[in-house]
Amino acid sequence: MRPVIPYVTAALLFGLGVYGVLRRRNAVLVLMAVELMLNAVNLILVTADTTVRAALPHSGQVFALFVIVLAAAEIGVGLAIVLQLYRLRASVTVDDVPLTEAPTAVAAGRGEGDR
Repeated sequence: MRPVIPYVTAALLFGLGVYGVLRRRNAVLVLMAVELMLNAVNLILVTADTTVRAALPHSGQVFALFVIVLAAAEIGVGLAIVLQLYRLRASVTVDDVPLTEAPTAVAAGRGEGDR
């Protein structure tokens, strides 16, 4: 088997995923781009497993299975965050997400007895 075609395909998929993460503003599309990058890594793992005979048989396929499980968990948590963001802000635009929280009275060091 010639491994050049799957490697080039995986590189193109990964590049498309990086482009999607860097350019998209919609959080759902960013999650889809991350999934595209994870699938490119899975393609590389399976291709390397079939072309390179390692000491452990089918190790690339096992790692690909782990990546699939992690991707499913990432999508579950990511979609829960996106849904909560939509409920709070009525938008899933990544630019509108506050990265820092405004200091509150408790966080500033003033307790209830200091008023």
